[in-house]
Amino acid sequence: MSVEEQYDASGAVAMCEAKAELERLLSDSRFHVTDRAVSILRYLAEHLFQGQREGVKAYAIAVDVLGRPTNFDPAIDPIVRIEVSRLRSALNQYYEAYGAETSVELQLPKGRYLAVFLPSSAAPREILDDAGAGTEIPRALSQPAHGEEPQVATRQDARQFRGWKLPLAVATAAVVAVSAGLIFYGLRPSYTEKPTVSVRMTAAEARWAGDASVTRDMLLTALAQFQTLRLATATTTGRRLADSLREPKGSAYEIAMKYYGDGDDRSVWWQIVDTRSGDLLSSGLERIDTKGKAEATVRDELVTTLSRRFAAVRGAINNIETHNGAANSIGNACVLRAEYALDDGSPDAVAESGACLEKTLLAEPNNADASATLARVLIAGRTGGDTETIGRSIGLANRAASLAPLSDRAQIALMLAQFDSGRTDAAISAGNRALVLNPNNPEVSAKLAMVLFSAGYWDAAVSLAQDAGRSVDAVPRDAVLVLALDAYRRGDWAEASLLAEQVNSSDFVIRVLRAAALGQLGSDQAAARLDEAGLLAPEFERTFREEMERRHFKPALSASLNEGLVKAGLKSSALASAM
Repeated sequence: MSVEEQYDASGAVAMCEAKAELERLLSDSRFHVTDRAVSILRYLAEHLFQGQREGVKAYAIAVDVLGRPTNFDPAIDPIVRIEVSRLRSALNQYYEAYGAETSVELQLPKGRYLAVFLPSSAAPREILDDAGAGTEIPRALSQPAHGEEPQVATRQDARQFRGWKLPLAVATAAVVAVSAGLIFYGLRPSYTEKPTVSVRMTAAEARWAGDASVTRDMLLTALAQFQTLRLATATTTGRRLADSLREPKGSAYEIAMKYYGDGDDRSVWWQIVDTRSGDLLSSGLERIDTKGKAEATVRDELVTTLSRRFAAVRGAINNIETHNGAANSIGNACVLRAEYALDDGSPDAVAESGACLEKTLLAEPNNADASATLARVLIAGRTGGDTETIGRSIGLANRAASLAPLSDRAQIALMLAQFDSGRTDAAISAGNRALVLNPNNPEVSAKLAMVLFSAGYWDAAVSLAQDAGRSVDAVPRDAVLVLALDAYRRGDWAEASLLAEQVNSSDFVIRVLRAAALGQLGSDQAAARLDEAGLLAPEFERTFREEMERRHFKPALSASLNEGLVKAGLKSSALASAM
């Protein structure tokens, strides 16, 4: 019997279908994985196609795919487990989003390095009963048990399923009745808490134990300054963190780290584990070059990098919290969604987040984070001359600062509210307080940089913007915008255009800058960019003037932006004369 016949006889789908799905998946641009992950996936699938249905060893993947030396020890180096775990998560996310488009699903079972092809959950299989009628098989029958090979459903399965029909009908009726009784409660938004996190760091060698201990203590202080996480105070050795909490609320994670001191490098390998499910959610390696640096400086750089990686708004844990929270949830998930919306600049998303924050404050009036974020949402959605909104945003920011005096979020909101009202000096003072409270927060550096740039403190703004872009997965929008505006101000149109295009935002100034920079360059794409950005609307002149005034841009910068728009093809003598 050929390999293909063996696979068709014992596998969940025909080999030709499995091979077609592998090629379709790897050619789909929506499947976001690294080249290394693609190599691992193809390696596992090819071994399956060759008849190796027991899977492969971590050692084989490390040597054959990842290029590790022949003395590789998977017990010491977890690279294979990390890479396969990431790949498994990417597959699950992909099929959850796009599984309806295919009849075959590729899975990587936990506990084994094996590729399995199964009929997609979006297209349930059918079997024939004794009369030849089609009956859908429950997914429980078609799924392999952990550690077992996937099996094709049989007629015996069908006969068993027919015996379930009456109990299943009764159960269905009961579910419908219960659902009807609870529908009111199901419509109520859930309240989400900040995640609880435990932090553990060990040394790879005994001689580095002291450095590891000091670095961990400094990291705990830095994480506490962010105030986006709840730090576990109890030791949880031998117990899951979720079980050690008296009243489990919100998500619970463990950050496990290992400290290395190799030559001129100090590095920390880390992973984030969901302590309820045991799933590995994210991992990485941070390395600092020690040449020419004091040990204290090296530790500071490590702590800055790690704290930003874990606790920043767009850091690993809050990223998970944002995407896992229900769309209508209030509380912490709502605050995080609002901060994402503010960074994106979409008016619709900002307005939607405002409604969510209002609900959060109704449920918990003393929520300082919600008050601070709502103040920023009101500022973002304000139109010229709306003094009532200015007053409420300042009131919310002040309340947030009084509720949480050590919160950098509150000081950021106060800075932006004061700046929006024209009190630049007071705004800069609030921004400096935020920087003192949390010097590691890239959002503080980025937003203070924007205020300083608008006020004409070019050098200080650029320095802060550059700092905000270090050791982060996603550079804050305001940091890139400051660097782009500064390049435009200096006449470096190409750099301004390049940086503006890198900002994933629909913000008004970003759209203006993209078109103006292309106009200054004399690009034939400038006119199209004007049109795409909606800058040819009849009300644009008024909007432009209001936005430049509201952001307190220096007249020379506003005039230069206007000049670029005219060169891009904006025919407006009124606008030109107004500047």
